[in-house]
Amino acid sequence: MKKTLFRWFDSDVGYSFRTSPVAIGAAVIALVCVFCSLFAGWVAPHNPFDLSTLELSDARLPPGWSEGGSWKYPFGTDDQGRDILSALIYGARISLIVGLASVALSVVVGVALGLLAGFKGGWIDAVLMRLCDVMLSFPAILVALLIAGVGRAVFPNAHESLAFGVLILSISLTGWVQYARTVRGSTLVERNKEYVQAARVTGVSSLRIMRRHVLPNVLGPVMVLATIQVATAIITEATLSFLGVGAPPTSPSLGTLIRIGNDYLFSGEWWITVFPGVMLVLIALSVNLLGDWLRDALNPRLR
Repeated sequence: MKKTLFRWFDSDVGYSFRTSPVAIGAAVIALVCVFCSLFAGWVAPHNPFDLSTLELSDARLPPGWSEGGSWKYPFGTDDQGRDILSALIYGARISLIVGLASVALSVVVGVALGLLAGFKGGWIDAVLMRLCDVMLSFPAILVALLIAGVGRAVFPNAHESLAFGVLILSISLTGWVQYARTVRGSTLVERNKEYVQAARVTGVSSLRIMRRHVLPNVLGPVMVLATIQVATAIITEATLSFLGVGAPPTSPSLGTLIRIGNDYLFSGEWWITVFPGVMLVLIALSVNLLGDWLRDALNPRLR
């Protein structure tokens, strides 16, 4: 493990990372958010899911440094008396899980279909690309709204895990298209190269050629696109939760907190919506900056 880490640190990508203050800063912010989300039970000062610890008399308290605030709740409380700081930590975990899971599902489906379309060609390529064109003709947020809304209507009393599954599926439904088109374009170039022709001559099956030879050579753009799409998926989840069709109301998602705080914004309780909004911006910005750095680091022309 140490040898692999040192080898990466001495590589061109590692050197690009070491000499980029923006990439280092973005990585630190992203790692802090991920660490706090994974260990929310130990990091968060309160548990927003434990209803027995909530006190309605503490509802809508201002931040600790403000008049009337308490350092027991450094970022204040929401309308149910939940600690905003703890809700942010747990909400970031929900946003990261949904974002990473939806991107992982999109990558698996998109890469598989893109490889198949680019390598086989013919009517398979035509059908899959027309399907991509149809999916791209609809705004992603509207498709996600439709799927999430239908899912909540069909399963009104569903468990939270099923609700999150519908949410992940709704975000992934349009996310796979970009991976499919990217991989298909790279596969069209790779399939005519000599190493693929040599594998065909020796009798290697098409599935093995795609998996062992073509796939490793088309993953570079996919990695960059997946990194950037994580931020997009997190924002989409927050948007759906803000509109009321995302995470369940009992889960303190960042989008849910922003929606709750929006009702009290003009009455002076600005902290309920400002702090979740800042948290969402930090996560999305750090992931986008890492994606931009990775794109430049993997492109030899930009070094």
